[in-house]
Amino acid sequence: MNKNKPYIIAEMACSHEGDVSLAKKIIDSAGIANANAIQFQIWTAEDIMVKHSPDFKKLKDIELNKEQWLDLYEYTKGNFPKLSIIACVYDEASIKFCESLGVDAYKIHASDISNPKILSAVANTKKRIDLSIGASTISEIDSAIKIIRFTSNSPIWLMYGYQLFPTSAISLNLEYMKKISNLYGLTVGYQDHCDANKMEAFWLPAAVYGMGINVIEKHLTHDRSFKGLDHESALNPSEFKEFVDMIHTIDLSRGSGFPRRFNEDEENYRKYSRKSLVAKHDLVKGKKINNNDLIALRGPKLGLSPDLLSMIEGKVLNKNISLHNLVTMDDIQ
Repeated sequence: MNKNKPYIIAEMACSHEGDVSLAKKIIDSAGIANANAIQFQIWTAEDIMVKHSPDFKKLKDIELNKEQWLDLYEYTKGNFPKLSIIACVYDEASIKFCESLGVDAYKIHASDISNPKILSAVANTKKRIDLSIGASTISEIDSAIKIIRFTSNSPIWLMYGYQLFPTSAISLNLEYMKKISNLYGLTVGYQDHCDANKMEAFWLPAAVYGMGINVIEKHLTHDRSFKGLDHESALNPSEFKEFVDMIHTIDLSRGSGFPRRFNEDEENYRKYSRKSLVAKHDLVKGKKINNNDLIALRGPKLGLSPDLLSMIEGKVLNKNISLHNLVTMDDIQ
């Protein structure tokens, strides 16, 4: 990853609704939009929650098996080879399976930030770890990083997001991301969960990118009107394409932060708008120039900048200069 460029993660989460064909539509949307990565949540319901939980059946109904995930992995790599695959994992069996697939990176959900088994197992892969830190204390983040570092030197990205669907703007506390970045010296990313039906789903991540947070995770679905899991913050395919284009446009406008040579448009603007020293009245050869002989005005050509007046005061003209014509260094001795 180029640290000065945007890195956009398309989060599929559970938007596939347990349907491989819908998952492929989401993968297509991420690839066509030129996202950098797509994120799969690979799990079995039994490894996430107890069976008597009210949400257990809902998860079980949309669970994808290993053969289906293999199909989706091969579909992604075959059709969009530049699209990295990040696996969000919750159990050791899924980690082993994802290693057999050859995923590019891992996400550790905030629910496992205090789970040494998962932290160590993912760290053992030696691949990049996107560590979710939403609703986590500094001590929990410290402890998780120490466990990962004890196991390996895997790159760590700290992924910050307010875990409410949808998230209100007042809840975000975006400045905290910069504090976290400075505290740990690690890449920090933003997980956006704002209301996808409002423009803030676009301009809040844009503001985050403008703050210098280059990693943006955004939920993507096949059709938000389906009202599946996490639909409140998930963009439709056309919206996601617009979102990615928007971030890349902001990237172009950010530039490098260093002075650069003026382009043709800027040079033309300078010629049009900048003032130059011209004769305030007709001047004759041999005249000694004083402050009342020159005035700064715009003209069709650039001449001496007004701040050079003191340098040519007292100099003698070697030619006649008519009203409002430029006075140049070649005209004085």
